Amino acid sequence: MPDALSVSGLVVPGRGGRTILSVDSLTLPKGRSLGVRGPSGAGKSTLLYALAGLIEEAAGHVTWEGVDLSAMSPDRRGAFRAERMGLIFQDFLLFEELSGIDNAALPALFAPRAARGRIAARAAGLLDRLGLAEPERGVDSYSGGERQRVGVARALANDAGIVLADEPTASLHRGAADALIEDLTAMASDEGKTLVAVSHDPALLDRMDRVITIADGRITDEVGP
Repeated sequence: MPDALSVSGLVVPGRGGRTILSVDSLTLPKGRSLGVRGPSGAGKSTLLYALAGLIEEAAGHVTWEGVDLSAMSPDRRGAFRAERMGLIFQDFLLFEELSGIDNAALPALFAPRAARGRIAARAAGLLDRLGLAEPERGVDSYSGGERQRVGVARALANDAGIVLADEPTASLHRGAADALIEDLTAMASDEGKTLVAVSHDPALLDRMDRVITIADGRITDEVGP
């Protein structure tokens, strides 16, 4: 069985000929979790977006379970993300005109008709577990922590096998953050999902199977097997 994730020769260029990110090699077995830490501006979020196939300028190869995103068209990469990835964004990226539950259930719109009810129900259950009190309220009235809950529920609603999370606990109070950490790590260990999480939260990083540090766009050290 191939690794869940295999990265080789990944380079993300920046302006003026500089390199934002350079990763010679990185692998992660299926069902394992990888934490990514480092100073602000080091390239952590860039790595996550490159792993999701969201950076058109990226060179090299990002392969998920034998599927090379680098060889796919933008439309096919988008379809791959919709079907097999859950993305938790640091800046939430919610639709302000929609309610919390409507935002969380958005993956249902891109799923086969037979799966839509299940995805919507899972989104509602996740919001309840995350403690969102008024899911029918418009997100334009939500606090940062409430928006984070909606973003997490949306990412996990389609029960994807790959979860990429950018500072998933940053806007949550400690109790909610710890509950989310339990859920995320259990998905990897018990359900065989593959998790990559960028974070400054020691409580989250301590629960990852492996942790890498990125500085100046390069992996500088690693802990864990």
